[in-house]
Amino acid sequence: MGRILHFGLGNFARAHLLDYTDQADGWDVVGVSLRSPAVRDGLAKQGFDYDLCVHGEGVRRVTVLQDVLVAPENPMAVLRAIKDADVISATVTEKGYHLKPSGQLDEHDPAIIADLNGRKPSTLIGFLAHGLAERTRPVTVLSCDNRVENGRALQAAVFRFAQIAGLSIEWDIVRVPNAMVDRITPATTDAVRAISGDPMAVPTEAFSEWVIEDSFAGPRPDWPGVQIVHDVAPHELRKLRMLNGAHSLLAYAGLARGHTFVHEAIRDQALRNLVGQLMADAGSTLPKQVQDQVPGYASALMARFENPDLQHRLDQIAMDGSQKVPYRFIETLRETGSEPVIQGVRTWIDYCVSETAQGRSLNDPKSTQIAQAAQCADPTSGLLALVGAEDLAPLIRE
Repeated sequence: MGRILHFGLGNFARAHLLDYTDQADGWDVVGVSLRSPAVRDGLAKQGFDYDLCVHGEGVRRVTVLQDVLVAPENPMAVLRAIKDADVISATVTEKGYHLKPSGQLDEHDPAIIADLNGRKPSTLIGFLAHGLAERTRPVTVLSCDNRVENGRALQAAVFRFAQIAGLSIEWDIVRVPNAMVDRITPATTDAVRAISGDPMAVPTEAFSEWVIEDSFAGPRPDWPGVQIVHDVAPHELRKLRMLNGAHSLLAYAGLARGHTFVHEAIRDQALRNLVGQLMADAGSTLPKQVQDQVPGYASALMARFENPDLQHRLDQIAMDGSQKVPYRFIETLRETGSEPVIQGVRTWIDYCVSETAQGRSLNDPKSTQIAQAAQCADPTSGLLALVGAEDLAPLIRE
């Protein structure tokens, strides 16, 4: 029996990695919540099993989760679990990596400073650095978050943290592959809970994709349908620039036009036209290995966005914009000068300025800096500076 230790038990993890692992033989999962006990407490009441409600396929029970550790309650238990796991994985969202727009560890991030100052770890980076320093047998650390070269970024952050903290990690026994994940998974609603009868049910679409670099330090589950490849980058860019870029454009522009859900925004012909052109422009930047996939992928994305049963909220997608904009918009914009991508950046800026003007704090790790930039004399330059793109201000203003 193999064991995965997974950081971050939000809906996406439970609809993706846990679902795949539930269908593989001989493996189980222990979860880690870095903050709240709410998910642990809800799942513990039902033996850590839960319903996955898959649109068009019905409801199935996921039984692979064995326990959930809550890091603030017992950080030492998390460190012991890191020492013993066969695979360590994470879905902590972009902000959970505590990186600067350059992709390097943000050594001035308060949470990273706290971890470096000798307190018990509270971040994924701090836990991995301390836990891996105690490893004596091979382990694979697998990022399942939407970051460019997520494995490389995670390894570099842990390496730098360990370097500053004076921790010694045997990197020759550690592998951190890049990976691309894809499955639209909205927040659970009362309607989903009512249909399932499970208060911890997770709604998701039937489509699911997982592409992982062939770089494992030891055993891995026989995950059904997972693509193990030499180079994840083409697949990763296809998803980040086309799906995620389109999602963010729909979120900011759709909210501005009074829409609430993705399926409403994509029915707005003006937004649909913008999204179609964004996908085409983003597709033109992709490596040749996936160029022939672009038309079919764009068509499939439109169909996925149109699904009214998912009830995918635009404000959920709009969260953490400072972490998403660099990967979903900025690089495509630098390569193409695409008008729809310019519109995407503008709508993010407008969203930040509007929310701040109305006295609402954004759900974003840089909410304080965003509020300051949004109220300055030149909010465009100030906000673009937060995502490493101040040089693009003249293009955005045109």
